[in-house]
Amino acid sequence: MDNEPRFLRPNAIIEPLVDGFYAWVLTVAPVQAAMNLTFLQVPLLESYLQSPPVHIAASQNPALRGGYFVNIGEDRAGEVRALLDSIKRDRAEMLRFAEAIMEAEDMLRQSASGFDLTPLYPKLPPELGGLVELAYDTNNQPTLRFMEPVVYTSSIYSEDRQSVQLSIEPGYERPFILSTPRLSSPDVLDLRIPFRHPGLEALFGARVRPSTLGELREALELPDDAAARQLEGLLTTQPSLNSDRHIDGGGRIRYFGHACLVLQTPEAAIITDPFISADNTAGGRYTYDDLPDYLDLVLVTHGHQDHIVLETLLQLRGRVGQVVVPRSSRGNLCDPNLALYLSHLGLPVTEVDDFDEVAFPGGKVVATPFLGEHADLDIRSKSTFWVEMAGRSIFVGADSSGIDPLLYRHIRRHLGTVDVAFLGMECDGAPLTWLYQALLTRPVTKKMSDSRKLSGSNAEQASAIVTELGATEAYIYAMGEESWLGHVMATSYTDDSVQLKEVEKFQSWCADNGVKSEHLLGQQEWRW
Repeated sequence: MDNEPRFLRPNAIIEPLVDGFYAWVLTVAPVQAAMNLTFLQVPLLESYLQSPPVHIAASQNPALRGGYFVNIGEDRAGEVRALLDSIKRDRAEMLRFAEAIMEAEDMLRQSASGFDLTPLYPKLPPELGGLVELAYDTNNQPTLRFMEPVVYTSSIYSEDRQSVQLSIEPGYERPFILSTPRLSSPDVLDLRIPFRHPGLEALFGARVRPSTLGELREALELPDDAAARQLEGLLTTQPSLNSDRHIDGGGRIRYFGHACLVLQTPEAAIITDPFISADNTAGGRYTYDDLPDYLDLVLVTHGHQDHIVLETLLQLRGRVGQVVVPRSSRGNLCDPNLALYLSHLGLPVTEVDDFDEVAFPGGKVVATPFLGEHADLDIRSKSTFWVEMAGRSIFVGADSSGIDPLLYRHIRRHLGTVDVAFLGMECDGAPLTWLYQALLTRPVTKKMSDSRKLSGSNAEQASAIVTELGATEAYIYAMGEESWLGHVMATSYTDDSVQLKEVEKFQSWCADNGVKSEHLLGQQEWRW
């Protein structure tokens, strides 16, 4: 049986973990990971252990969906205690590194007064030695710049933190990824392997090309027969790929959900912000079965956990040409380098700045500016994209904002008129501290945090983008409304939600101005 041709089941999933917590940019990139571990995840586990019932009740309260509560039964509190103890023991160096960052930032605020910074280097905590540079901006404000490539080579970045859980999509909402660690379970295959492990590429390649249980067991270095039996449950003898995943002529766009589009011609395929459902039995959505076998380009618009989704990207490794990511600001605490992050996970990466071009067979992608949506933080690793293929131009706007419509006039002047625009309209997003609290080295008030939101365009701003770009079609992404991505989005809307009201206003504007529009939900396809 070990040599029988096998395929990976279409509803097999992976959850990449670091110290038991779901992995994403701010928990993997070493500087930001240290801050999140020290000032968010450890206090979160400590809070849970003080009162598990409070966390469990809050996790089940719809009004608190997306809050930082650990959704683990009290009968497993001992396992949570063991996880916390292991973090404090095994990650002591990371925890001290994060504390050193806070100390250095405080020292700069007190001692850097516009004069020479050289005397401050000996005062830096030793944990930061050789990993930072002190500088002033042109407003004479001091800053700490991290030498990210060097930090990745230091002991602060440890692949020992990384592991994966392989299982079958459960058919119900998984616990919220930003708050609840994953514990071992009988129906989950736990593997202590780094994310770049070649065995993962072999496993997920078995969606397209058959392998054998024996080959996959060897590739994943499974430790025992019990693990092999669990792996066998993830495999099937029958392929499940859909025959229409490729096209013979013209162009096609398929909407896979959230901000994920697949743009195709017979010569090439591009995917944006990959976030794909693994459940091919639910209907009304495209899944891994509908992906073309090879993707020339993966376009990542920004680093938020719902746009650079590691559990999807790891499943595409080995079948993509390049992952195109926006260039970061190089060493800014709140702006980790996405290219460094993904390359250390074994993905081929191309980094772009505004108006850089990336060619693909029969077309090109141009990186275009991404305005707003990051709570006014100095985050530059964000990009929209202009795609030209099969005689059409498509603007991939993601969560960018129209707060300054003149930007899009400049884009049009440089690139011409766009045919189709795809936009997000999460116009009343989460406050600053919901995502970035652990990175803030100086407290902000609740009033200040609430004023700075992770918000995209409202109706007026979206209308301005469409007007300036000259688009005749405009489509609004589902904004966390898909049931299958609740573990990442934790979004709850009602008919009275301001976000949906703004989408309705935008669609009315489109109707009045001859622009074809739709608020997307589930699968959709456009052919030309």
